[in-house]
Amino acid sequence: MSEPRQLENAPTPSTIAVVGPGGVGGLLAALLSRAGHRVICVAGDVTAAALREHGIQVHSRQFGDFAVQVEADTELREPVDVCIVAVKSTSLDSALDRVPPKAVAEGLVVPMLNGIEHTDVLRTRYGADRVVPAVIRVESARTAPGIIEHGSPFVEIDLAGAEDRLAGLAALLTAADVTTRVLPDEEQAMWGKLAFLAPFALLTTRYRRPIGGIRTEHRDELTALVAETVAVGRACGGQAEVDVILARYDAFPAESKSSMLRDAEAGLPLELDAIGGALLRAAERHGIAVPLTTRLVTELRDGAQ
Repeated sequence: MSEPRQLENAPTPSTIAVVGPGGVGGLLAALLSRAGHRVICVAGDVTAAALREHGIQVHSRQFGDFAVQVEADTELREPVDVCIVAVKSTSLDSALDRVPPKAVAEGLVVPMLNGIEHTDVLRTRYGADRVVPAVIRVESARTAPGIIEHGSPFVEIDLAGAEDRLAGLAALLTAADVTTRVLPDEEQAMWGKLAFLAPFALLTTRYRRPIGGIRTEHRDELTALVAETVAVGRACGGQAEVDVILARYDAFPAESKSSMLRDAEAGLPLELDAIGGALLRAAERHGIAVPLTTRLVTELRDGAQ
């Protein structure tokens, strides 16, 4: 198969699909459209209609306020250069029904999901050579269809793979104001994200508090949980460090909430299995005791308030 053209000539305007234009996907769609790319958002009927009529409006701590027009449809009906998958893990299967393999036959599929186990699902459907393991670090929420509130003072993406293959994609994203780097090791990239995300998601959701309350009122648990996730991650090939992760939490705006907490507040299904469940399964495979993770996942599964 031929490589997508943007890998050779980035940041040449490309055709980019964004499946799931919510907090993360909507922000990326807006930034890519603002950078001059053709963006097709793939979503449900209501969201697709709203995007076609009103576009995307972003209110951002980092970028200020801006609005862009995008295309929108309920299915991806034509080939694209890049397909960003940014849905919740709980709706991945139904979202992929909207993206036939032929639409990405010569493009790249770039998942921006929480967790570590979804890459195998995507590889099975689209082929290992099409899927680029990736993680994103950002705090961003959709408050209504096409309305994005970007709270963190950064948007950072790690792509996993060979530098010569992904340099063009990284340049395309960087030119759209998304800080992007290419890491040669997939486990390093994926576990670097999960080691940061799992404590943030589990503790903010369990105690229904933003990160400011967690890092002051539950500091010991935060530190212990980071230590557990780092230990599991290192056993799986990651390289995260406890002090580095804690420093990132300390730099977050105090009111920052995890997407899992936002889902809990909205009464939506939680990505508990994709985040906490995946961590527990990896710990079991490597024989690592994670008592705090186990307790928190159990309490959240049981609906603790």
